[in-house]
Amino acid sequence: MSHKTPQQIASDDAFAHEEAGLHQGLGRRQLQMIAMGSAIGTGLFLGAGSRLESAGPSLFILYAICGFFGYLILRALGELIVHRPSSGSFVSYSREFYGEKAAYVSGWLYWLNWAMTLVADATAVAIYILWFGQYSEFIAGLDQWVIALFVVAFVLFFNMLSVKVFGELEFWFSLIKIGALVIFMIVGIYMVIFGTPTGTPTGFSLIVDNGGLLPNGVLPALIVVQGVVFAYAGIELVGTTSGETQDARRVIPQAINTVILRIAIFYVGSVLLLCLLLPYTAYSAGVSPFVTFFGSIGVDYAAPIMQLVVITAALSSLNAGLYSTGRIMYSMAQAGSAPAFAGKLTKSGVPFGGIVITAFVAVAGVFLNFVVPESAFEIVLNMGALGTMAGWAAITLSHMKFIKLTKQGKYVRPDYRAPFSPVSDWLVLVFLAAVLVLMAIDYPVGTWTLGTFLLMIPILIIGWFLVRKRVNEIARVREGYTGDFPVVAHVPSADAYLERQRGAVNIHEDLPQGDSEQRDER
Repeated sequence: MSHKTPQQIASDDAFAHEEAGLHQGLGRRQLQMIAMGSAIGTGLFLGAGSRLESAGPSLFILYAICGFFGYLILRALGELIVHRPSSGSFVSYSREFYGEKAAYVSGWLYWLNWAMTLVADATAVAIYILWFGQYSEFIAGLDQWVIALFVVAFVLFFNMLSVKVFGELEFWFSLIKIGALVIFMIVGIYMVIFGTPTGTPTGFSLIVDNGGLLPNGVLPALIVVQGVVFAYAGIELVGTTSGETQDARRVIPQAINTVILRIAIFYVGSVLLLCLLLPYTAYSAGVSPFVTFFGSIGVDYAAPIMQLVVITAALSSLNAGLYSTGRIMYSMAQAGSAPAFAGKLTKSGVPFGGIVITAFVAVAGVFLNFVVPESAFEIVLNMGALGTMAGWAAITLSHMKFIKLTKQGKYVRPDYRAPFSPVSDWLVLVFLAAVLVLMAIDYPVGTWTLGTFLLMIPILIIGWFLVRKRVNEIARVREGYTGDFPVVAHVPSADAYLERQRGAVNIHEDLPQGDSEQRDER
C-alpha cells in the first residue's frame, strides 16, 4: 500500500473533527465478518421469496448482475477509504470533493435509506416471529406492530453500549447467517445430486418444466431489480466502519476483496440452488424461501431452526443500520447539516444522538405494521432501495471526481484502486438510472414510492436554507476546506504542509489571503 502524500495528510487533518470522540474499537476479525455479513439480510432471507414468485429462476441472474455493479461500487469506495478513512464515509467524501451541499443531500438521503431499512427489518422480524404462531397460541395472539416495536428497542439498547459491543454482536450475527447459508448449500447440493428424502424431483428439470428462466416474461423479471438492489444494501457499511477500525487502510481492502466471492456463493449460488430444489411457484412473499425448502423435505425441526437463523439475519441488518446512521449523522452534525443533538457522544464514544433520532423514526415506521401489516415490508423496501441507490451514486460521483483530480496532480492514487475506472463509474451510473426507470413503471408500489420520494426534493431544499448559515459558520472555522465549494480547491501545497510540520505556520495560514474574499464573492 502506498504511503499518504502530504496533500492527502493535509486533507485528513481538514476532516479530523469528524472522528473526534469516536473509538477505534473494531479489529480485523470483526471487520472481516461484518464485511462478509453486512449485505446478507432480509433482502435475501425474506425478499427472495416474493422475487422468485415474480421473476422465476432468472432471479439468480439478476443477483449476479446487481452483484457485479455492487462490487464495482465497493472497489471505488475502497480506494476512497485508503485515500482517507472516515466514519462519515461517502458523506465525508462528498464534502471533500463537491462541498457542503452535496454532503448535506447525500447524508440525509442515506439516512432515509437506513431509517426505512430499519422499519423493513423490524417488520421482517415480526413476520418471522409470527410464523411460530403455528406452534404457540401466545405468539399467534401477538400483534405484528407490538413485536416490531420491541425489536427496535432491543437493538437500540445494544447499540448504545460501545462500538466493541456492536462489533462483537455483529460478528456473531454474521457468523450465524453465513454458517446457515453454508449448511443450506451443502444440504442443497447433496439433494440435487442424490435426491430429497421425500423423493420429489430436483435439478435443472424444475426450471425447464416450469416455464424456463423467464416463466412470467422479461418485464416482471426486470421490475424486481429494485428489490435485488435492496438485498445488497449494506455492502457500503465497510466505509462507515473505517473510522473506527484499527489499521483501516490495510484491513478494509482485504475485506472488500472477498466480496466478489461472497456474492457468487451466497447470493447467486443460494438462489440458483433454491430453483434446483423446488419449482419457483413453491415460493411466496412473506415466507423465507429457505424455510419453505426445509419445510418441504419433511424434516420437522429444520424449518424452525432456519426461521431462527432468518430472525438473526434481520436483527443483524437492524443492528448495522442503527450503527451506520449513528456515525453518518454524527459526521453531519459536526458539519452543521444535522441537529446538534446528533453529535452527542456517550462516555464510551457512541454517537447516541444520531442513533436515537433514527430509532425514533423507526418506531414511527412501525405504525405501518399497524395500518397495513400485509404491505409494510414492500413499501419500506422500495423506499430503502432508493436511499441505497442515492448512497451508491454519491460514492461513484466522489470517486469520479477523485480520479479526475489525481490526473490534475492534486492527489496521488493509492496502490489499491478501482478496476477499469472511470469507465466502471460511468457503467454504475447508467445501471442506477436504469433501475430508477424500472421502478417508475412498477405500478402501483414502485410508481407511488418514486413519486413520494420526489417530495424529498422540496423538503431537502427547505432544510438546506434552514441549516446553511450554521454549516457555513462551522466551515469558516476550517477556512479553505469546505463551505460552498469542495475541499480540494483549497488543499495546501506539499511545501506548505511540510513547513507547517516544522511548526512555522498554521494550516489555515497556508492559504492565500484572498481565498476567503474570493469565495465569498463567488
